[in-house]
Amino acid sequence: MKTRQLGKSGLEVSAIGFGCMGLNFAYGPPLEKQSAIALIRAAFEAGVTFFDTAEAYGPFTNEEIVGEALAPIRDRVVIATKFGFKGGDSTAGMDSRPERIREVAEAALKRLKTDRIDLFYQHRVDPNVPMEDVAGTVRELIREGKVKHFGLSEAGVQSIRRAHAVQPVTAVQSEYSLWWRTPEAEVLPACEELGIGFVPFSPLGKGFLTGQIDDKTTFAKDDFRNIVPRFSPENRKANEVLVELLGSIAATKKSTRAQIAIAWLLAQKPWIVPIPGTTKLNRLKENVGAAAVELTTADLSQISDVLAKITVQGDRYPASLAARAGR
Repeated sequence: MKTRQLGKSGLEVSAIGFGCMGLNFAYGPPLEKQSAIALIRAAFEAGVTFFDTAEAYGPFTNEEIVGEALAPIRDRVVIATKFGFKGGDSTAGMDSRPERIREVAEAALKRLKTDRIDLFYQHRVDPNVPMEDVAGTVRELIREGKVKHFGLSEAGVQSIRRAHAVQPVTAVQSEYSLWWRTPEAEVLPACEELGIGFVPFSPLGKGFLTGQIDDKTTFAKDDFRNIVPRFSPENRKANEVLVELLGSIAATKKSTRAQIAIAWLLAQKPWIVPIPGTTKLNRLKENVGAAAVELTTADLSQISDVLAKITVQGDRYPASLAARAGR
């Protein structure tokens, strides 16, 4: 596995990371704990050194799983976690007060079985707390050695600039994929200007770009995709043209749709590090294999030409969740 540097920060990670959220949160029944630990360790054996979690995933249990899984190899990996929700509950609203940030840091250190958080993201921008206070608190934690790097998740350009002026932002994490390209308009240019790395979550469109989901697929009752407009049966049907594009390119590359989707992200900028997640070992190996897929200029032009003719149907979030992103 090749490595990449997140912006100008000096933080070096594997070119593809591992998003741990889905191990026990938001995508149906949780994976049994020992199976989740085994999968995280398998990711490391496959070359992954960048693992993404958050107190809100569970809440709390995801950090505990990640901490236990990575404890034996702690000094060989980079762990990212997040603060920003009341009581760690993603349904309870934002809370990025300085005292809360400190509480989360101390609790996360214990759950992760570590003495430092490599990358500490604000999970969502809190409209009630000035960004300068948030960045200043993380700056203090960095000076104390409890945190190494500062990140923002789903933040808008104004918030990124305000934060970066107080404490350099190492990475911005947001959804980005072939079927959600909004970051290209403003966020990616700002990251390039400021020397900030970009970490796409849901690089496979929450599984849709793998080609394993169609308009007849049903999800578990507690699967987040049940409330996502883009996953309504009619929108899934309408968006199949994008899956067909990936399939045609994958066939010429002797790869899979998922690998083409991830390789496309890697080809956009050298400081982009996608973090696909999975609960299955074969999917993990498939995702990691994307790092070896080389897309030519002709391949990328073909994808761009087809994308220009496609209008992806359906919002990526229900309105209540969409309002929390891009602030």
